[in-house]
Amino acid sequence: MWVATQDLPRTAAHPFYTRLNQILDTADVDGYVESLCQRFYADEIGRPGLPPGRYVRLLLIGYFEGLDAERAIAWRAADS
Repeated sequence: MWVATQDLPRTAAHPFYTRLNQILDTADVDGYVESLCQRFYADEIGRPGLPPGRYVRLLLIGYFEGLDAERAIAWRAADS
């Protein structure tokens, strides 16, 4: 059975994470973290990695929700 997921209703995000994303966007944390990590990322070698800014946001989710494993963080992020 095929379901058009783009047509399904979506729930509102948690207010805490909505505000956290606003603060991180205002401070340009993604750009800052990516500039710090840029020398460690190769353009032509290997599989493309997760952007450093997104990785930091995922680590924050793990911290705030008490998730101690990357697999648990990935499971929680896939759920949202």
